[in-house]
Amino acid sequence: MDTPKSNHLPHHISLTIALLCASAGIAHAQPADQPAITPTAAALAPPADILMTKEYVATVGRMAYLWGWPIINERHRRAAFNKAPESGLLGGVLPVAPENNITMLTDYIAADEHFVTCPNQDVTYGFGFGDLSKDAVVVQVPDFGDRFWVYALYDARSDSFGQLGKQYGTKPGMYLIVGPDWRGKVPAGIAGVIHSPTNTIGMAPRILMDDTAEDRKAIQTVLRQIMIYPLSKYSGKPQTKEWSKVPHFPAPEGQGSGETQWVNPETFFDELPVALDETPPLPGEEALYAQFRAVLRAAAKDPAIRDQLKHTAIDAEKNLIGPLFEFRNYGVAIGNGWTTAPNGARFGYDYLTRAAVSKSNMYVNRPEETRYFYLDLDSKGERLNGSHAYTVTFKSPPPVNGFWSLTMYNEHHLFEPNTMGRYSLGTKNKNLKKNPDGSLTIYVQHDSPGADKESNWLPSPKGDFSLYTRTYWPKPEINEGKWAPPPAVRAN
Repeated sequence: MDTPKSNHLPHHISLTIALLCASAGIAHAQPADQPAITPTAAALAPPADILMTKEYVATVGRMAYLWGWPIINERHRRAAFNKAPESGLLGGVLPVAPENNITMLTDYIAADEHFVTCPNQDVTYGFGFGDLSKDAVVVQVPDFGDRFWVYALYDARSDSFGQLGKQYGTKPGMYLIVGPDWRGKVPAGIAGVIHSPTNTIGMAPRILMDDTAEDRKAIQTVLRQIMIYPLSKYSGKPQTKEWSKVPHFPAPEGQGSGETQWVNPETFFDELPVALDETPPLPGEEALYAQFRAVLRAAAKDPAIRDQLKHTAIDAEKNLIGPLFEFRNYGVAIGNGWTTAPNGARFGYDYLTRAAVSKSNMYVNRPEETRYFYLDLDSKGERLNGSHAYTVTFKSPPPVNGFWSLTMYNEHHLFEPNTMGRYSLGTKNKNLKKNPDGSLTIYVQHDSPGADKESNWLPSPKGDFSLYTRTYWPKPEINEGKWAPPPAVRAN
């Protein structure tokens, strides 16, 4: 069920270890008659009570902030979601559940949710967090027929694992998710076992739904059969739940115009030791962990170092993490003003992109499941803004086996209410009008482009905004870099 991992270390990790070994006097070459010596993490660690300059503490602290930001982000989301006494909707809009369970929506996510950035209204969502150190988790996959679906599973780093979806040819059945230390017995009736690299996991089913009343009704049958629950609740028989009847829990106070702030720089380094303990190092990261732990030990003894780390975190939040919210500041530029992250949900040692995606639109799918494209700038390189009108013309539909959409987000990467109640256009829309040559023009502007064009109108807010193309189950030319979305051309 899982993709094999390479045993080869990235060049920069191998080089770092080599330099650390050399500085510690650890030889790489051994006489032919002596066995090779592999240095332990303890041997690579800085000596206890080593003197640390202010600049060194700031350098290591800044790297630790970039590395740990997505993990601390996930920890706070998990804590907030798992407060739910049972499966339900936070603020009546966001699916939350006790650990090792999920909640499913029965319609598109509400336009006024502010808990997570870049939601989409192409699918019905489900979500929940798990702790596999307490129990394995059972995942039910109903028969979706021809309907597109994918269950995304995330580890503590927000990397995706397992393969459950239409594009993988997954058969209906009950599957078991287990943690890295699980030694239990697989019960009868389980179709497959999925191994998670961490005990902490996120679980997010996504099921395509057309923007029609008929499909909203038709999808309810399979939604009732989507269940994720602890192995201790497994009976060997499929379970069902009427998700439309789950309770609503009050939203926390202080919701602003942007996404909930999940990471507090002033407490970041107080939480980092737990994050290090909960997240096993990737191969080659042992030396990095040792540097972080050495500074944390020093901070526990020296108030000046502790204060330096706090100042470093506050500065890094503003000047390192803050700019990564803008799509134009990360990923790969592919032309027409668009950028993309070709390693989405399999970030590995790419700490920059992992932090950027966690900041701007956390919990994406892997590229073979969904390839995402981001746009902040028009065809002339100017910021997209609702004071102007734009056209986005697809010569032909994006090459996908699943579906595609173009979604509008305001400056906070959230939906901006509009009179049409419309936030995306694509496969789900059955009344899009093509041009005489077969191309499709989408009108992106604040005011109506006219009654004859409103079927193709994607309303924009008055201020800055971003466009976001999703290609679910993309054909090879997308992930091979042979296709890019068309530019946003300013019309006035």
